[in-house]
Amino acid sequence: MFFAILSWKVSVLISSTAAFEAAITLVGLAGVLIWRVREGRTAVTVKKLVMPPLGMSTGFCMFFVPMFRVPWLWGVAAFFIGATVFAYPLLLTSSLRREGDAIMMKRSGAFFAVIVVLALVRYFARDYFDSFISLEQTGAIFYLLAFGMILHWRLKLLLLYRALSRPVPVAASSAQEAAIGESEA
Repeated sequence: MFFAILSWKVSVLISSTAAFEAAITLVGLAGVLIWRVREGRTAVTVKKLVMPPLGMSTGFCMFFVPMFRVPWLWGVAAFFIGATVFAYPLLLTSSLRREGDAIMMKRSGAFFAVIVVLALVRYFARDYFDSFISLEQTGAIFYLLAFGMILHWRLKLLLLYRALSRPVPVAASSAQEAAIGESEA
């Protein structure tokens, strides 16, 4: 009888923990989506493009603690998978455009679907990885994956921003067109 009650309490604890984790994940996802909507309404600046990867880079401090360390090959693989496979949908669904003097983020309708799918992949893959590596190592792998994804995406946007923010020499191009028109006449 004691073991039946104990196993029932453990199963309730596990199911409530899973429900709690799912709820926290949904709250985090909603926060990211709200943040992205608000961010899309303001002009893009170099600071807005550079600060997220810089702020996120402080997470590398987790590797000072031995329980978070993973083999180098795993870490490099996670980073490059994030930078290639998981960054690709973000690269396809977001871009920058000039609106007057401001540079704005242009997102396709699929951008938010990509964010939701990436969150779901992370949520469901976590259980798989937790079966053969520790929770801390799983967090480290997903951190490296996310950092690779964000870094590649933001670097692409930064290069596009720099290209769009170059001054267009309107007077020079008009003078050249006038000179070409005069030489033809």
